[in-house]
Amino acid sequence: MNKEAFISLIAPYIVREAKALGYKFPSAIIAQACLESNYGASKLSSLYYNYFGLKCGSSWKGKSVNMKTNEEYSVGTLTAIRDNFRVYDGMADGIDGYFDFIHTNRYANLLQATSSKDYLERIKADGYATSSIYVSSVYAIVTQYNLQKYDEQEQIDTELDNAITVIAKAVIKGKYGNGHETRSFAIYEAIRKRVNELC
Repeated sequence: MNKEAFISLIAPYIVREAKALGYKFPSAIIAQACLESNYGASKLSSLYYNYFGLKCGSSWKGKSVNMKTNEEYSVGTLTAIRDNFRVYDGMADGIDGYFDFIHTNRYANLLQATSSKDYLERIKADGYATSSIYVSSVYAIVTQYNLQKYDEQEQIDTELDNAITVIAKAVIKGKYGNGHETRSFAIYEAIRKRVNELC
């Protein structure tokens, strides 16, 4: 899956959840998913549906996997560590997991963000990531792929409809085999309906 396809696939669900919970800048969250998961290509995201590099922590009661990662505890120096990461059952669960993770007192200030960059600055200050270039790296993705369009409701509806059609056409062409893979998509029911409309 190329980068644009990953964005088209994950963005609609992130937008829906963000808006439902009062987060005004889903563009920042989409960009986080892109960076943290290497556009869905990382092992953690492709096998375990953890698109945001979420570690288990003491409160996590679900499945986990132990993997290598790098942390930047001092500026400019990466330290290789192993840690336990959260495991989810599908794309929708992985995205829901992110919102469960941030929907706490620690990250309450994200609801007051005034822009996608402000959102990223706040989440970094709250301790979400150790990278000293986290904000600039994620924000570069926001601007490179014009993700701000997902912050506007009318554009969101258009993008979602377009994404559903593109994926439905790929399903019809047999790109997703027996359909098992598409069941993990957050917009599975909408895709299935569009497939039926196009056939």
